[in-house]
Amino acid sequence: MTALIFDCDGVLGDTERYGHLPAFNRTFEQHGLPVRWSEEEYGEKLRIGGGKERMASLFADPQFVAEAGIPDDDAARKDLLAQWHRAKTAAFTELVGSGSVPARPGIARVITEALEAGWTVAVASTSAEPSVRAVLEHAVGAEVAARVPVFAGDVVPAKKPDPGIYLLALAELGLDRDETVVVEDSRNGLLAATRAGLRCVVTVNGYTQDEDFAEAALVVSDLGDPDGDAVQVLADRVPVEVGHHVTLADLEAVLTSPAPPAPAPGHPTAGDVNDPGEPGEGGAA
Repeated sequence: MTALIFDCDGVLGDTERYGHLPAFNRTFEQHGLPVRWSEEEYGEKLRIGGGKERMASLFADPQFVAEAGIPDDDAARKDLLAQWHRAKTAAFTELVGSGSVPARPGIARVITEALEAGWTVAVASTSAEPSVRAVLEHAVGAEVAARVPVFAGDVVPAKKPDPGIYLLALAELGLDRDETVVVEDSRNGLLAATRAGLRCVVTVNGYTQDEDFAEAALVVSDLGDPDGDAVQVLADRVPVEVGHHVTLADLEAVLTSPAPPAPAPGHPTAGDVNDPGEPGEGGAA
């Protein structure tokens, strides 16, 4: 059975610019923290995988620590991060519910068509589960979202590019690697997929469009819709001619491309797979 596994942030919706960034800044304001991230600064923060981890990067700034009255105690800092992240997740979920975060082109169409064709469809993201479910439901509607299993949050110990979240989805759903395609938007997401032995399609966004996607089978601007703008094919390593928009047949053709090697038993941890200088997952927030 053919399967499609989608990342969440930047894939299901344009979440970074319109959701996560304003949610972070709203949280900073709510907690009286002397920081606001610009779009450019947040682009740099995306090199850090995980929302709590991005917030924790603030502790490296002595001026911020002094002005915010941050304690030296590691346990106290961990508690602060947990409080901030809960507030940030709530703010993000509210933004999604208000319609402020647009779904990306083609997502509702492809997921609905795949389910109707009998494909397995899932979402795999190391973002907070409430955030992922909110984005999915907003993108495809509650009825369709209820048919899509979600693997998210801290169900695995390491963020992408560690392949753990995809290995978990494969195992839990009983999927065949040779019949599964992943849709990602960032280099770290691509690496997580290929290190799990999965073929990957990349739909770029404004924050990731200049990243290296050499391992991807297909790189496009988005999945597209029949009544929308034509997709731009940025790299095509499969024998398929993508037309105005990406179809299920195009995604199935990705399975004819060479498969990445399956990981050995006892897959690497995040510390083993992070290459120096790699940007972080654009979305584990």
